[in-house]
Amino acid sequence: MLTREEDIDVHSLRRQGWTITAIARHLGRDRKTIRAYLNGRQAGVRAPAGPDGFGPFVDYCRARLTEDPHLWAMTLFDEVVALGYDRAYSTFTRQLRTRDLRPACEPCAPARGRPAAVIEHPPGEETQFDWVELPDPPAAWTPAGYQGKAFLLVGALAHSGRWRGVLCASMEQPALIDALHRVAAALGGLTRTWRFDRMATVCHPASGRVSASFAAVAKHYGVQVAICPPRRGNRKGVVEKANHTAAQRWWRTLADDVTPEAGQASLDAFCATRGDTRLRTLGGCRGTVSSFGADERLAPLPAPFPAVLTAERKVSAQALVAYRGNFYSVPPELAGTTVTVAHRLGADSIDIAAGSVGGRPPTVLARHRLATDGAGVMIRDSGHVVALQTAVLAAFSTAAPHRRKQRIPPGPAAQAAADALRQTTTPTGTTDRGADVVIDLAAYDRAARGRNTLR
Repeated sequence: MLTREEDIDVHSLRRQGWTITAIARHLGRDRKTIRAYLNGRQAGVRAPAGPDGFGPFVDYCRARLTEDPHLWAMTLFDEVVALGYDRAYSTFTRQLRTRDLRPACEPCAPARGRPAAVIEHPPGEETQFDWVELPDPPAAWTPAGYQGKAFLLVGALAHSGRWRGVLCASMEQPALIDALHRVAAALGGLTRTWRFDRMATVCHPASGRVSASFAAVAKHYGVQVAICPPRRGNRKGVVEKANHTAAQRWWRTLADDVTPEAGQASLDAFCATRGDTRLRTLGGCRGTVSSFGADERLAPLPAPFPAVLTAERKVSAQALVAYRGNFYSVPPELAGTTVTVAHRLGADSIDIAAGSVGGRPPTVLARHRLATDGAGVMIRDSGHVVALQTAVLAAFSTAAPHRRKQRIPPGPAAQAAADALRQTTTPTGTTDRGADVVIDLAAYDRAARGRNTLR
């Protein structure tokens, strides 16, 4: 079989008057091969070595795969073998691929490769939200509630492409409401519509209808809620691109020694210095994301929706509870136990409560003023300070610890107890250890006489 380059040379030399023998000698090919290509054989197409064994089964395979695009090739192979197919399974699957007999299933096809419509995004019209699961958070984040993964709520303005994110330890609805408020505040205000995918904390995933609990949130902020159709990731492509950027350019390079609050500050700085300076073309104009963000017409943000955030924390030996980068005191008897921290969004205080008993609500043991996240301050109640000092002084001792190789023989109390133990456990009539033992040999003589008799 000639290559396409050799086929071009064959026809070119023939037009120049070369004979078939000269062309064959020049290319190192057989004359019959040269003559076949001059008579119309196509380069790069190998002639079949024999009859097409799959040809009679093409119509049947096409019909079966049209009826069931997910039919296993092995199942179809069993059917055609029963109909007379006598080739190998590998040849059968190669023919399916070569002839492109399996149609694409549109409901199961991914979003990539589909035609995508151009969607207009007027300024101030839509904010797109989505969760991103971030695996392998730093080990120092575990006391803050990050168990094996972190969650990032990303919000992006559909017109300008400006985006912000908030780190969360869970995707529960109170955490979602808090993150929505913080993202909207970082973006500068509210758009007319909030767009989500079918997350269970916003809508019923099967029907796409907004849940009653989140409807109250939407009415509080005065926004419309738009739910994406199932399996249509392109509909919120702005936030999907922001998700990819956050995961690959920020999370992938985050250091191991940062706290959650420092990580949030690092993300905010990344968005301001990298995301907002990104160049893009919009409406025929070239500019940065921040320049297009100035055209967004955003509504002012109301007070936070009064959802209650709860988090479980372990009390330290100093009777302190860590919450959002600060420390709050509790009574010293709670050291080493697990308590619940509750914060109502918009309030300036937090409640620390013990676990519920018998189905009753937890008992609030401390209430503190909420400090700025990540400030690293220690807020302690004066009563807790006095109680902790009292407990520490009561447990204080000046006695030196025992040495590991110190000799400490049994004392008078131990010896008296041992004497009493010997008197109660020694059998009556037993001679003391070390006394003479008398052995009666007559008993052995009587036993030996009976055994010497032959039977």
